[in-house]
Amino acid sequence: MLNNKQIAICLDEMRGMYPDAHCELVHDNPFELVIAVLLSAQCTDVLVNKVTKNLFQKYKEPEDYLAVTLEELQQDIRSIGLYRNKAKNIRSLCELLLEEYGGEVPKDHEELVKLPGVGRKTANVVVSVAFGVPALAVDTHVERVSKRLGICRWKDSVLEVEKTLMRKIPREEWSETHHRLIFFGRYHCKSQSPQCDICPLLDLCREGQKRMKKKVRG
Repeated sequence: MLNNKQIAICLDEMRGMYPDAHCELVHDNPFELVIAVLLSAQCTDVLVNKVTKNLFQKYKEPEDYLAVTLEELQQDIRSIGLYRNKAKNIRSLCELLLEEYGGEVPKDHEELVKLPGVGRKTANVVVSVAFGVPALAVDTHVERVSKRLGICRWKDSVLEVEKTLMRKIPREEWSETHHRLIFFGRYHCKSQSPQCDICPLLDLCREGQKRMKKKVRG
């Protein structure tokens, strides 16, 4: 496991590699961000952005999603994985926003997770990106990089990864670290073909060192 000094070195390297890391889901307001993050479950941001380009022109407010049939909404997001379930969640979410929150996305994490289709990860993204509240959303990239580097343990659950990162990283750096871990995992430390041979963190990365040894033996 990496100590705090080593973790800081890793984060500094990622800052140098991806100084402009940001949320890549295209949106203009908190409501659009909630919809986009909901759609992004088990789906790439690139595909979500293709779908929301037209979706957000057609649907501006929660009322708009309720003004059409479920079947029509399903067709509008059909190219997205799990589109049937996501369409149901979007409509239920919009109903709840109108009934309980005056049609506005709540800023509070505890309120956000009450919305259909919104879990801890989605709520963390929304409070961080839309409202500027420090948060550390753990997606597949964040989890993979944290475990490969040895910031967290292989057996840790997603919640345990989140809590470990929050404990080991200064609060004011949570949001930027979240984006840099995603960029690092998405573009460098990829799931199938991590670029270990040119990685500036190889000396600190237990997984990378194992992979390089296998390459040499192979």
